Amino acid sequence: MNNNISPIPANPDGGPLKGVRGAMLTFRDDPFRNPAESSYDYYADGLAVIQDGRILDAGEYNDVIPSYPGLREIEHHEDALIMPGFIDCHAHYVQSPMIGSYGDTLINWLNRYTFPTEARFRDKDFADEVARMFFRQTLSNGTTTANVFSTTFEASVNALFEESERYNARTITGKVLQDRNLPDNLKDPSTEGSLLLTEKLLAKWHRRGRQLYAIIPRFAPTSTPLQLKLAGELYQRHLGEGVYLHSHLDEAENEIEWALSLFPEAEDYTDIYDRFGLIGHHTVMAHCCIVRPREWKRLSEAGCGVAHCPSSNLFLGDGEFKYREATAEAHPCNVGIGTDVGAGTSYSVIRQLGEAYKVAMLGGNPLDAIRGFYMATRGGARALRLEDTIGSIRPGYEADLAVVDLKATEFLEWRLQFADTIPEKLFVLQTLAPDNLIRATYVAGKKVFDRQRAHSLVYSSELPL
Repeated sequence: MNNNISPIPANPDGGPLKGVRGAMLTFRDDPFRNPAESSYDYYADGLAVIQDGRILDAGEYNDVIPSYPGLREIEHHEDALIMPGFIDCHAHYVQSPMIGSYGDTLINWLNRYTFPTEARFRDKDFADEVARMFFRQTLSNGTTTANVFSTTFEASVNALFEESERYNARTITGKVLQDRNLPDNLKDPSTEGSLLLTEKLLAKWHRRGRQLYAIIPRFAPTSTPLQLKLAGELYQRHLGEGVYLHSHLDEAENEIEWALSLFPEAEDYTDIYDRFGLIGHHTVMAHCCIVRPREWKRLSEAGCGVAHCPSSNLFLGDGEFKYREATAEAHPCNVGIGTDVGAGTSYSVIRQLGEAYKVAMLGGNPLDAIRGFYMATRGGARALRLEDTIGSIRPGYEADLAVVDLKATEFLEWRLQFADTIPEKLFVLQTLAPDNLIRATYVAGKKVFDRQRAHSLVYSSELPL
């Protein structure tokens, strides 16, 4: 192997060995901090050996196969590129019913579309329906890990975790905390009660299988100082257990002005969260379009993750994420990609990379495909502090894989013949990104999505080992 990671011995008492074969791409270094050309491994004819949902070995087929004489089941994906499952660092599954609603400004859009839609999630049947559709969209787009906002109601959290558990996907979510400045039918009726419900759901779901919990103040303007204080205390108590803090930061000018008018003692927007103990190494902040140098420094030193949500920011005209500032040597942050559905306009993380390139070009700083696909995989895992678990095709990692079809459309196949290098091919994929680009998606080694199967999506529990 090129990345100096030793294979893991097969467990004689474990499940059967399984192989996934085809052209394969995985990252081992951060191309924002290292030369891009040496940051990834590409196997023209790769093989990943899987047992019990984890990767035992990966590399060129001819190098790997001699060590596994008992390996009989190998799924061979020709005319495809096998990559780590994509990681969506910020999405609102509860906004799926309103995706594509007319934008206007962020605040007006929230009041007109978002809040009325989210108020419907006190109904468990409705929440279940939307959760089912959310996973149908994400898994068919190769996304195997998502960091997701639910909403105020317990039903919204349970619905998403339950559906995620059926697929054995890795999902981070939690009850949204919001006790002011939004309609009464969505607002937490009790500040103290909102934290008690959060603790209840955290105890139920955190580290149950592959599920992880996040404490989620929507954003500073929709929480009272007391709610932020209690949320910070809860976060600090559970930080060592890998519980997350997920919120929005510096998305739009009018949002920043509003937040600072409500918290005039704060030095900047980041300082609002910091004063309440909400900035830490498991904090993930979405957007970060208009960030002051002091804020970047603080986010970096705390080890926070940042979710770049390009299609959402373009759709609402909020601001332009400045990836060079976010990854600057003086204060580097771990940056992943977020679809931000429903302001984001697609569940496809690959499509987001095409949009991220456009945002970067508006600022005069082109974003190449190697850095983009890094953010979609290993970079996203680093932003979520899961870089030793997901985001790479390496021994010991969970076997989450996305199979990208290089012949998904006639035109894509034709266009790719003029792309000679891996970076060129990746750039074509993110720019064209047809709806049927993903051929198959593996979650913990099981093919839960197969575009060529009669029932393309199947729950993990219904599939053989």
